[in-house]
Amino acid sequence: MGIGDKISNAAEDFGGRAKEAAGDLTDNEKLQAEGKGQQASANAKKAGEKVKDGIKDAADGVKKSVD
Repeated sequence: MGIGDKISNAAEDFGGRAKEAAGDLTDNEKLQAEGKGQQASANAKKAGEKVKDGIKDAADGVKKSVD
């Protein structure tokens, strides 16, 4: 996973937390839900990137074993 992706996902997660907190403070359920959704999206992207990183690491390990 590239550093740009990590930063983007972290920013999306932070933004979602901020929206949720703002919704909590103002009793705005829509804003709370948007924040939670944004956090869920960021977490899904992070999980997908971890899977890709794991596959890449496994492939690198196999390549080293063959060499």
